[in-house]
Amino acid sequence: MTPTTVHVSAEVEYDVVIGPDLLPSLNSMLTGADRVAIIHAPTQRTRAHDISILVGDCGMQVTEIELPDAEDAKSSSVAEMCWGILGNAAFTRNDVVISVGGGATTDVAGFVAATWLRGIRVIHVPTTLLGMVDAAVGGKTGINTAAGKNLVGSFHSPVGVLCDVTSLGTLPRADLVAGMAEVVKVGFARDTSILDDVRKSPEGALDPHGQLLPDLIRRAVQVKADVVSDDFRETSATSESRKLGREVLNYGHTFGHAIERTESYRWRHGDAVAVGMVYVAELSHLTGHLSAAGVAEHREILGLLGLPTTYEPGHWDALLSAMSVDKKARGSLLRFVILESIGSPVALQGPSVEAMRTAYDRISVS
Repeated sequence: MTPTTVHVSAEVEYDVVIGPDLLPSLNSMLTGADRVAIIHAPTQRTRAHDISILVGDCGMQVTEIELPDAEDAKSSSVAEMCWGILGNAAFTRNDVVISVGGGATTDVAGFVAATWLRGIRVIHVPTTLLGMVDAAVGGKTGINTAAGKNLVGSFHSPVGVLCDVTSLGTLPRADLVAGMAEVVKVGFARDTSILDDVRKSPEGALDPHGQLLPDLIRRAVQVKADVVSDDFRETSATSESRKLGREVLNYGHTFGHAIERTESYRWRHGDAVAVGMVYVAELSHLTGHLSAAGVAEHREILGLLGLPTTYEPGHWDALLSAMSVDKKARGSLLRFVILESIGSPVALQGPSVEAMRTAYDRISVS
């Protein structure tokens, strides 16, 4: 497979490279650095060590920082631990952070890099499908708090992203399936050809050794690159407008994040977003936008991939409370990305509680 490159022109310009065996490309991104911190997930010790050897052979001082697993890494105490290690190693503004892991790792490592000395370089080496198509691209960084997911963070672009698809070959199938939710999200909200290809070959879409999955990654990354290049800080949307810029990437996320918080982050992000997409499809239909056939298409595509499309009843009050502090809310009004039709998203400001509750009832299964 020949590597492909997607260029991002946002806060800074950088490339997202997609292909096999990309680690040697790191050297060109480290110019001027004396020290490199490799912040990695616990499952990525071997890959982090391989990178450490590669970087060390270039004469740089390397510090490896292992994070707790998954969402447990996204806390202020973990960020403080990382800052302490950077301080003890005398990291300067010339030095570099490399993240190695999934979306939680890139979120934390990006946040640490954004806040250390008010910003040092970060390179992302995402090792999960979710990380490749979503978290590592676009410059959003963040940690969780008791109030909600990603409520503390900053915008800080990487200087490069290496999506080494060979890492997907060792990814548990459940994680690969969950990551496809972010790919399909792009299909529902922008590039409908993704849905066509998933419908034709759902197993091919989940085959880390095939040709379809890397191409789906490229197309999903291209959509995100185009969106964030036009609206890096998600400022185009206002409370008075249905206009969507970067906000389009939040399709399914308001309800998905509420599930994650309600479940104390025990759910995979992609699984929660999958249910969130069905929820907002039902909400789109209830408010006179998306057709019943469009709602059914959500269940069809997600079901073909083995993603969840329902959530248990009895949690409405907790979910509504969680949504009320979501980043996409405007004052006291909830704001959702909905669909007029498949591939045509708009903003819905302040839907009635009755409509939101009815949408929840329609996805609830005991």
